[in-house]
Amino acid sequence: MRSPSDVGGLSFLRAELEALEHGDLLRQRPKVGDALVLCSNDYLGYAADPLDDPRAPTVVPPSGAGASRLVSGEHPAHVELERSLARWVGLEAALIFSSGYAANVGLLPALAGEADVIVSDELNHASIIDGCRLSRARVVVTPHLDLAAVERALAANATARRRFVVTESYFSMDGDAPPLAELRSLCDAYGAALIVDEAHALGVFGAGGRGRCWLEGVVPDVLVGTLGKAIGLQGAFVAGSPDLEAWLWNRARSFVFSTGIGPALAAAAVLRVERVLADDLGRARLDELASRLRSELRSMHAPLHGSTGPIVPIVVGDARRAVELRERLLAAGVYVQAIRPPTVPEGTSRLRVTLHARLSDAELERALGALRLVLAPRHR
Repeated sequence: MRSPSDVGGLSFLRAELEALEHGDLLRQRPKVGDALVLCSNDYLGYAADPLDDPRAPTVVPPSGAGASRLVSGEHPAHVELERSLARWVGLEAALIFSSGYAANVGLLPALAGEADVIVSDELNHASIIDGCRLSRARVVVTPHLDLAAVERALAANATARRRFVVTESYFSMDGDAPPLAELRSLCDAYGAALIVDEAHALGVFGAGGRGRCWLEGVVPDVLVGTLGKAIGLQGAFVAGSPDLEAWLWNRARSFVFSTGIGPALAAAAVLRVERVLADDLGRARLDELASRLRSELRSMHAPLHGSTGPIVPIVVGDARRAVELRERLLAAGVYVQAIRPPTVPEGTSRLRVTLHARLSDAELERALGALRLVLAPRHR
């Protein structure tokens, strides 16, 4: 039987896939087996747990929403979760989306249009990049963490209808962070809105895991968070003012035209937020593990490039080298993903090691042993 890819309008796909494979850029389904996984975003280790819902079976919410929430998919569990999330991050209101990607591609086009300007860090996540493009606003991409460039962009676009500055609070591929207080000051000076994606910071930084905005005493105009990383579930949210929540309910297409997340999942997420708030021991363990890993990697002269927290990128440059190191680590029983273009810029392919709070001392030593083996200088 012929494949549809072999004939007609999709026959080009074979050549495109071969080109990706030739450049060591082809993604395939991982074959992890029983290897120690050190590349998830499950920072507190909750993802392997069953859903948290100790309530009586007679009050367990239904598994599915059945429709968009604007139609008939609204459930009290959604409202309870949104209130819980808003309290957690210290803002007035929140709205749940099906994923972090859906949150950003719904948020940015709902706020910005052709007469507006978005100032975006060059290493912002793909969902932010795509949201900027969908908005049709003029997008000024600034060098990574370059405050002066952000100010120049705001000053040069002072006559735009509206201005927005969008950044991650903890960059997912580099493990570094912007100066949020300074960005807030710039936005205030130029009348711009500050949008902060806290996806990788929530649960990890700040009192109660409230994120880097809370840690630095910064109130963003918009905060994007996720349920799929430290909370260990699925979904995302946008938090801010009640007006923002009402506008997104009406104009964020990825919310309006998507089935609501399952009410049972929403109810479980309320309990997960409570766990995160109380999990100071988990955050302390995560800090300890990250410090130990970086100390050992520095002794191996690994190229860490100033990262902090549980994301530890080892930048090796060449995509082929990154894939080779991944395969050698997997052979040694440790799975770390090779991150390559277009996820990261050309020439910055890396092993992205991520830690979780339930990693044992023995597992950390196992990982370090494998890293020593594959990162040792090759014999000439």
